[in-house]
Amino acid sequence: MTQPDIVLYTANTMNGWKPLIFLHEAQIDYELVPIDFGKKEQKAPDYIRLNPNGRIPTIVDRGADDFAVFESGAILWYLAEKYDRFLSHHSKVRSETLQWLMFQMGGIGPMMGQAMFFQRIAKPNGDEVPYAIDRYVTESRRLLEVLDTRLAGRDWLVGDAMSIADIATYPWARSYFWATVSVDGLPHLKAWFDRIDAMPRIQEALQLPEPRPSAFGEGDTDAAASENAARFR
Repeated sequence: MTQPDIVLYTANTMNGWKPLIFLHEAQIDYELVPIDFGKKEQKAPDYIRLNPNGRIPTIVDRGADDFAVFESGAILWYLAEKYDRFLSHHSKVRSETLQWLMFQMGGIGPMMGQAMFFQRIAKPNGDEVPYAIDRYVTESRRLLEVLDTRLAGRDWLVGDAMSIADIATYPWARSYFWATVSVDGLPHLKAWFDRIDAMPRIQEALQLPEPRPSAFGEGDTDAAASENAARFR
């Protein structure tokens, strides 16, 4: 039996979901290799050879002499070019798409990630830093307001169809609960959430490598928060 070109090493995190969303929505066959943080598999020598930063996700393209790609934004860009999906050929639209992709990579991801860290890991483990929490929650809210403004009168961040900018931004922005960032008063952002929430293949991707409903404020969030904090204790 022919093996799929793409091997995806990932976990159920906001960055880890990005290539899963792409591959499922594009209906591309791939091989999934879950990475267990508890066993520090992302730091194993064989994995470090693929991703020197020791993070997830990473892909290996068997169809291109086992070429490895790390960093979630770079992976989306690579997949978009390989499969000619979710990235316009029109020069200006393509540039806009990459601008909003970088907006997520340089802004929403880092800011919301720090908001999550200081509230979900540092604080419950006895290292509460109110200034840092306020700083990152406030900045995360500002960035979501930027998204809301951008989405006024449009269905997608760029152009008239979903792009890798939407794919990159959705799992982070949609995890506003886990970062304890309010989305009150952001109707265009909420409508964008609703559009993507209603896409079954994307919701299927979010169940992999295993479900994590707490990120979206669902299920037993208190238990999930305690378990998450304990992993870093």
